[in-house]
Amino acid sequence: MTIPIFQVDAFTTEPFKGNPAGVCLLREPADPAWMQNVAKEMNLSETAFLVPRGDGFGLRWFTPQVEVELCGHATLSSAHILFEEKILRPEQTARFETVSGLLTAARDSDWIELDFPARPARSASPAWAPDLIAALGVKPLFIGMSKEDVLVEVADEATVRKLEPDIPALAGVPVRGVIVTSRATTPGFDFVSRFFAPAVGIAEDPVTGSSHTVLTPFWTERLGKPALTAYQASARGGVLKVRLAGERVKIAGQALTVIKGELRA
Repeated sequence: MTIPIFQVDAFTTEPFKGNPAGVCLLREPADPAWMQNVAKEMNLSETAFLVPRGDGFGLRWFTPQVEVELCGHATLSSAHILFEEKILRPEQTARFETVSGLLTAARDSDWIELDFPARPARSASPAWAPDLIAALGVKPLFIGMSKEDVLVEVADEATVRKLEPDIPALAGVPVRGVIVTSRATTPGFDFVSRFFAPAVGIAEDPVTGSSHTVLTPFWTERLGKPALTAYQASARGGVLKVRLAGERVKIAGQALTVIKGELRA
């Protein structure tokens, strides 16, 4: 039996930019250990597994090491494949049942907009904050905790871009990931960020949709704008359009398929 599998670059219109994700189209539910092995074989930050369920799809995400509760770029990639492979019509909304609840994705011309839960960061001073600051090597303006991640605001975009954290030290911080952000000085963008998640096997994630469920409420409050354009300043880089909608965050991005193949199972 063969299973369709794809590699998609998300939050970009250029190949080898943005964030690559695997997308595996299953006919029926699969064993989690098998999915973990596939993710390890793909060796991408996340591989998404889709299975038809009712009027939508069950969706799970795996890094090469663990299953995760929420992944933006692999969800965008999944929706992109459903539209590109004509499994869904352009006017349809993709519906995903996940451990984080119902997520949806809708096409708007060349963009796909995701509907995710907002996960605001609350100001915090955890006991491990000195270790975090030392590992990042920055002077924070703000430290806050969301459901899974810690958010660190720094003085300027240059600090975000030049950041060279101690990754082994960051792995010891008891969170899923570390978000570092600042206001943008690059024209056309409102804020910039980077995302580090060595605790789940990802030294730096190129473009992270789920971190923008934290960043969007943070910057909406500070900038007072209804819609924001964000840049994740990793080596690959990526662009996101975001807006806060009550307790939800709308995250829009573009994507392109770079590999299409079959998995022999």
